[in-house]
Amino acid sequence: MTTIELDRMSLDELKKLKKNVEKAIESYEDRRKAEVAAELDALARERGYTLADLSNAPRKRKKPVPPKYKHPENPEITWSGRGRKPKWIVEALKKGKSLNDLKI
Repeated sequence: MTTIELDRMSLDELKKLKKNVEKAIESYEDRRKAEVAAELDALARERGYTLADLSNAPRKRKKPVPPKYKHPENPEITWSGRGRKPKWIVEALKKGKSLNDLKI
């Protein structure tokens, strides 16, 4: 293993070294997880299963979010208020409307 003389390094060099060490640790952990996952997957397949078959964790299903806003001219078009604003919302806001004006 290489000896590093920390006392002779500048602050910038020490910060860079710290950043590189943190990346190396994260990379190492990711590789180890991947190795273990591959071993478990191989064992499960050897026995005729998949990892999903053996997992007892319930599958989470996202529930649809009810709409909060409706298009001013076509009430069939709605938006839940989550994610990127639809084009019609952006256009309405540019015309001076507020989100409160578009609430259902």
